[in-house]
Amino acid sequence: MARSHHRKKHKEHLRQFKHSQETDVSANARGKAVGIFTIIGAALGFAVSYFATQGSVLWMSIGIAAGGILGYYIGRKIDEGGSSN
Repeated sequence: MARSHHRKKHKEHLRQFKHSQETDVSANARGKAVGIFTIIGAALGFAVSYFATQGSVLWMSIGIAAGGILGYYIGRKIDEGGSSN
């Protein structure tokens, strides 16, 4: 009876190439909180400024910008805190 586990695997050169291209998962996960918190911050800034100013376009724009900036900095702090562990 043939012993297949003793045979050389087919396409060995492709298997080696496949494993050499793998990247670290933690490097891909970095920066995700920044984008999420920026979008959530901008949405909250829009909602607060819309209801506080009864739909004034100038103040809604300022609220979106302020919420986005605040969300960016919060997300950046969360990403920095996660990578230092």
